[in-house]
Amino acid sequence: MKSRIPVVLLACGSFNPITNMHLRLFEVARDHLHQTAVPELKLLCGADVLKTFQTPDLWKDEHIQEIVEKFGLVCVGRVGHDPKGYISSSAILQRYQHNIHLAREPVQNEISATYIRQALGQGQSVKYLLPDAVITYIKDHNLYTRGSSCKGNNTQNNLGKTS
Repeated sequence: MKSRIPVVLLACGSFNPITNMHLRLFEVARDHLHQTAVPELKLLCGADVLKTFQTPDLWKDEHIQEIVEKFGLVCVGRVGHDPKGYISSSAILQRYQHNIHLAREPVQNEISATYIRQALGQGQSVKYLLPDAVITYIKDHNLYTRGSSCKGNNTQNNLGKTS
């Protein structure tokens, strides 16, 4: 058995609300880094975040370069995204692709925070898609309801409904 190496993962994203798949990112990235023996601080992101590097005026080129040159990143694949394509279409990402680790999630699914917010806005259950503590927090703080400040959300009290 390979000896485990210390790994520090820093993640960005809305995590709004945090889903089990957001938490799963950390597991997949850690396993990938342990298998490839790359200890260091890395930015952890899903392929959807990697795609945002192409969004004009969202990221400064010098910030992208600093992230991938000095630290590197671990990108976990996501259905409907092409992380290799995002890398090949960016001169900065191409230059530092040796410091970009593409980790494959063996259990593919399409859960996203956007989907969760839409489901809540339609009064659908999100049980088993979110940790129970997150469902409780959302319910206790009246988030994603008609009266909340979150845009486009109109959930009822169906957060954990199983029927």
